[in-house]
Amino acid sequence: MRWLARRLGGDGGERGSAIVEFVFIALVVFVPLVYLVAGFSAVQRGVFAATEAAREAGRALGTAPDPVSGQARAEAAARIAVEDQSVDATDVVLAYAPVGSGCDAAGSYVPALTPGEEFSVCVTVTVRIPLLPEFIDANTATGQFVVERDRYVDG
Repeated sequence: MRWLARRLGGDGGERGSAIVEFVFIALVVFVPLVYLVAGFSAVQRGVFAATEAAREAGRALGTAPDPVSGQARAEAAARIAVEDQSVDATDVVLAYAPVGSGCDAAGSYVPALTPGEEFSVCVTVTVRIPLLPEFIDANTATGQFVVERDRYVDG
């Protein structure tokens, strides 16, 4: 067998190099890949949290008897929906907009909760990427839900 190894050019001088190559490949390829997966997961979790919070806040506000209790219900529903996705609930902004104007115009509109009223509920969640400093918070996810108040409300 020794004559075959010499004939093929291998004299056994590279023993143990496979483990070094594997560790090098693992550091160069797998560590950034795991970080990318964790980063995309954080962003997707923020998008799910914003969408679900807008939906739940809209449903809570749409069934409220008056605007004051509706606002409290909407804030509580949004907070619970965001926490359900393991997102920090301190970074949630709840705003309302007239139907058709989108979330860019949210903030100045206040729903009156009149029968047949339509409005959009917009929830913006700040998404934190793992291992990045906290002052980098430009990543936000916005969820929108259109509420149509029932036309036939007891009242």
